[in-house]
Amino acid sequence: MVCVPDILATILQEKEKEIARRKKRGLFYRPFWDSPRRSLKEALSKPGFNIIAEVKRASPSRGLITKDFDLVKIAKAYEDGGAAAISCLTDEKFFAGHLEHLAAIREVVSLPLLRKDFIIDTIQIEEARAYGADAVLLIVAALSPSKLKELLKETQKHGLEALVEVHNAQELEIALEAGAEIIGVNNRNLKTFEVKIETSLTLKKLTPSEIPFVAESGIKNSEDLKLLSKAGIHAALIGECLMRADDHKTALHELLSALS
Repeated sequence: MVCVPDILATILQEKEKEIARRKKRGLFYRPFWDSPRRSLKEALSKPGFNIIAEVKRASPSRGLITKDFDLVKIAKAYEDGGAAAISCLTDEKFFAGHLEHLAAIREVVSLPLLRKDFIIDTIQIEEARAYGADAVLLIVAALSPSKLKELLKETQKHGLEALVEVHNAQELEIALEAGAEIIGVNNRNLKTFEVKIETSLTLKKLTPSEIPFVAESGIKNSEDLKLLSKAGIHAALIGECLMRADDHKTALHELLSALS
């Protein structure tokens, strides 16, 4: 096991147990296995500011985010509000997600769909394809360099893309060495849970310009987006502030409109 912060270590221990159970029962439900894929990389490379809008019911740091969790309605509102892509949490124990949430969203939207989970085994990538995801999240802090390379190859094998998440310069170097084609920077410190947008601003300078760069966590308003845009960052993954909005479509549209 890779040495990781306590909260992540706890999650990964549970994830290993979950994966062991899934391997025993097999992967029989494959509703979108043969469906065409959409490119997250292309979506994030379009002119303007591109937002990956996240469908998330809960988190370890915030608990239950919303009681009114109509994930299909939320996903459609994101698409109508101008999202470039949609992220869906599928971790059950810590984020109240589910694999079937992916399939439900895939049924109603045409945007690239990211499976956001703690991916540590190839079966999770097979699940992502089976349930309609176009991309998966790979967290450098949760993987050894060799495992990251293995999962990147498996992702490509199944026709998917990977958003490779880093938290510091060392992890960024590992991600680039492994062949990451999309970089996500989590502004949340996994040891203290402190959030600093400056993390994205710093790591953007170290990332090749041709690689799509996504700022994650702590983005609350249009002023944050303007700060990112000024630094040459033109994509962000936004979850909590959108999930807490009364009108998801309007909230997203207003964020984007502030940059035009």
